[in-house]
Amino acid sequence: MGRDQWGAERTRRTPWGAIALVMLTGLALMRNGVETSPGPPQPAAAASVAGPRDTTVSAPLDGDLVQPLAYAPAARIRIPSIEVDAPVVDVDLDPAGWIEAPPAQDPNLAGWYQNGIAPGQRGTSVMVGHVDNLAGPAVFYGLGSLGKGQQIEVERFDGRVVVFEVYGVEVFAKDDFPGARVYGDTGDAELRVITCGGGYTKAAGYDGNVVVFARLVETR
Repeated sequence: MGRDQWGAERTRRTPWGAIALVMLTGLALMRNGVETSPGPPQPAAAASVAGPRDTTVSAPLDGDLVQPLAYAPAARIRIPSIEVDAPVVDVDLDPAGWIEAPPAQDPNLAGWYQNGIAPGQRGTSVMVGHVDNLAGPAVFYGLGSLGKGQQIEVERFDGRVVVFEVYGVEVFAKDDFPGARVYGDTGDAELRVITCGGGYTKAAGYDGNVVVFARLVETR
């Protein structure tokens, strides 16, 4: 796979210079890649986020907020409700400014934006993965079917596991992607999980991105 993408011994990075540019340009989306299936689940209207932060869903009370953790790279992601259990590789931006997808030939592989926030750290961490590839469904094929209150677990290279609760799932057009809303710092430790979605044509691929919004509710 070329360069070492696992990064078990990486030192903490200063992410916000790069990610601020990403947010301003709105270009940090997964590219179309080799997706071929027109049929992944799409988010239900009931799962949409009411705004930059949906305060109607369950969250820790002010006196019981989960303390964010220090920086540590992501190692594995699990989403039990859609049977995801996948290793995580580091991904970066490509020359056009898009977040690179993990290698498409491995359908059960997720990517973590390595120049951003680590899962469980204060801020917004970003993870991406293919919805499908030439062989069929891939790691995040079922992402659009997630609902509020379901959980995402991320195992880190420091041995800690961080648990996030979903509070919104939406699909955004790639040519009108709300970068500041998706990647912005809410003041808490949050996670965004992104894959392709929306309409599909053979010529252009998927025209949107499914985005899951989740916040930290547990560390162990």
